[in-house]
Amino acid sequence: MSTNSEFAVFSGTCSRYLAEKICQHLGCPLGNLNITKFSDGEFAVSYEESIRGKVVFLVQSTFPNSDNLMELLLMIDAAKRASAKSIVAVIPYFGWARQDRKDKPRVSIGAKLVADLLSVAGINRLITMDLHADQIQGFFDVPVDHLYASAVHLPYIQSLNLGENLVIASPDVGGSKRANTYSKYLNAPLVLCNKHREKPNEVAHMQIIGNVKGKDVVIIDDMVDTAGTITKAADIMKEAGAKSVRAMASHCVMSGPASERVQNSALEEMVFTDSIPYSNRCAKVKQLSIAALFAETIRRVMSNESISNQYLV
Repeated sequence: MSTNSEFAVFSGTCSRYLAEKICQHLGCPLGNLNITKFSDGEFAVSYEESIRGKVVFLVQSTFPNSDNLMELLLMIDAAKRASAKSIVAVIPYFGWARQDRKDKPRVSIGAKLVADLLSVAGINRLITMDLHADQIQGFFDVPVDHLYASAVHLPYIQSLNLGENLVIASPDVGGSKRANTYSKYLNAPLVLCNKHREKPNEVAHMQIIGNVKGKDVVIIDDMVDTAGTITKAADIMKEAGAKSVRAMASHCVMSGPASERVQNSALEEMVFTDSIPYSNRCAKVKQLSIAALFAETIRRVMSNESISNQYLV
C-alpha cells in the first residue's frame, strides 16, 4: 500500500517497534510524534506534522505500567485538538482487562473504566486483538474490530507437521472455548486442565481431563503473566506421558519469575505474538509478528472492506 495522505500512523513509546513494522507493510512512513518527559515523570504529547482532516491510527498496547495508557490518552486528545478527521486506537494488547466484571463485592471493573477513558478522550474506532473477555467489546459505543492471534498461530502449528499425534489443550476451563476453536480447525482432540487457585497468580491444584499419553500437546491461552499455570500444566502433561508439550499465547506479559519458570519447565517452546515487547530473553520463547495482520486491517478500514475473512476461526 503506497503512502496515502488521507491517513497517518503514529505510535507511543513502547509500541514503536510494532508500529514501524506495520508501516513497512502499509508502505507509509511512521508519523512524527514528540513525547516530552519532565523530571517528575509527567509527559506531554505533540504532533510534529499536520493531521488536519486525516484518519489517524494510534498504535499503543496498554500493558503496565500505566504510562502506556496515559500516553495513548494524551495522543488521542492531541489528535482531536489538531482537527483529525477520525481517531482509531490500535491496541494490540488491551491492558487492565482482567477486571471485566464484578465477581465479588466492592471491586472495580477496570476494563469498563479504560473503555470510558478512551471514549471520553475521543476515539472513533478501536482495533484490538484477543481481548481477555469478548464481552469487553460491549463496553464501547464505537466500532470495535476484534482480531485473533489464531491468524498467525494456526499456520505455525500446521508448520510443525505433528499430524494425528497433535492434541490441543486449554490450561483452564475458562479458556476451553478458545482451545476448542483451534481443535475443530485442526481436527485434533481437545484436552482440558482443571485448576484451583487459593490466591492470584498461584495455582494450588491441577488435574488433566483427557488423554495425552504419547501425544504432541499444544496448550492455547490468551496471555501468560507469571507462567505459573502454563508451566504447571506442561509439567503435569509430561508426567502423564505426553511426547512433547508446547504452549501458544497471544500476549507476552511474562512478569516476575515467568521467564525462569518457562526455561525450567517441560515446555519445548513458548510461542507468543509481538503485541507486547519482550526483553527478558528466554531460549524457549518465540514471537510471531502480527504487523501484517494489523496493517491489512488498517488498509481495509480505509477502503471500507470487510475484515471478517481474515479470521481463520
